[in-house]
Amino acid sequence: MKQGVFLGDARELNFFVDAGSVALSVWSPPYHVGKQYELDQSFLEWKSLLRRTLAAHAVALKPGGFVAVNIADILCFPDSSMPRLMAENVSRRKRADITRERVVQAMSENPGMNRRQIADLLGCSEQTVDRRLKGNNIRGGKYQTQTRVLLVGGLLEQYAMEAGLYLYDRRVWVKDAAWENSRWHTMSYRAVDEFEYIYIFWKPGQTRVDRNRITKDEWIEWGSRAVWRIPSVRSNDDHEAKFPVELPRRIIQLLSDPGDWVLDPFVGSGTSAVAAAQEERNFIGIDKEPHYVEMANRAWQEARRQIPLLRKTPVAAATACRQSA
Repeated sequence: MKQGVFLGDARELNFFVDAGSVALSVWSPPYHVGKQYELDQSFLEWKSLLRRTLAAHAVALKPGGFVAVNIADILCFPDSSMPRLMAENVSRRKRADITRERVVQAMSENPGMNRRQIADLLGCSEQTVDRRLKGNNIRGGKYQTQTRVLLVGGLLEQYAMEAGLYLYDRRVWVKDAAWENSRWHTMSYRAVDEFEYIYIFWKPGQTRVDRNRITKDEWIEWGSRAVWRIPSVRSNDDHEAKFPVELPRRIIQLLSDPGDWVLDPFVGSGTSAVAAAQEERNFIGIDKEPHYVEMANRAWQEARRQIPLLRKTPVAAATACRQSA
C-alpha cells in the first residue's frame, strides 16, 4: 500500500487501500450548503455519497479502527412542505409606530379612503399598510421555499449502522469569527453558526487504549473533553472549506499510533495530511479534484520534510506546527 494523495472517489477506497489496513480515517465531507464544489450534487446524491463512503470504510478499516467525521448541520435546508414562517420583526421596522391596530382604526374612521390615501394619512408607504393588514412579512421572501434546520448526525449514524460501524463518541468543535464573510449576527431567534461536530464511529474488534499517546495536560485540556475550542482558519483563499490543522491532529493523536495508516477520502487542501505527517503516521489522501490533489500533495511533502525539525526541540516543533497551519 502506497502513501500519498491520489485522484479518486471516496466511495471506491478499495482502489487505494488494502482491506482491514486503516487504523483511523479522519475526514470532512461536503456539507451540502452550496459551496462551489457542491453545486452539481443533489440532496439525494449527497446522502448516497455519505452512505457509500461509510460502507467502503467498513472494509478499509482494521478491526477496532475508527472513522472520525467532521461535519455541521444544514441550517437552511429548503423544505417546500414547511408552513410559511410569518415574522413580525418589530426591531427592524422603520415605522414601529404604525401597528395593525392603528391601520385598522384609520380605515374604520375613513371608510371612503383607499389604501394609498390611508398611507398618506398615516405618513407611511402603501406597502407598510399592506404588510400590517396581511401580516405577510415572510422570512426569505413571499415566493421562496421556506427553510429549516436539518440535523445530519442521525443520517451518519444510520448509514454507519447499515455498514456495521457503531457510533463510539462525538465531540463539538467551537469555532470563532475568523473568515471575512462570516455572519455573527442573526435577524431572527436562530443562533449563529459557531460550531461543528466530530462523529467517531468504531469497527468492531479489539481497540488499543493508550492515554500515553498524549500528555497529562493534553488529556485534561482536550483529550477527555467533549467541547474543543480551536481557532478557525484565518484565510480560505485557496479552498472554500479549510479547517485548522489542530483539529485532525488531536484526532490522530488520540485514536492512532505512530506508524498506523491514516486515511482522508476528502483530502481537500491537505490539512489532515499535514497533521498525519507531523504525528508520523502513514497517510493516504483521496480527492476528486485534480487541483486539490496537487495542493494536498505539496502540503504533505512539505510537512514530511519538517519532521527532522520537529524532532529537535519542543520550541522548533511548535514553530513548525504553526507555520504548517
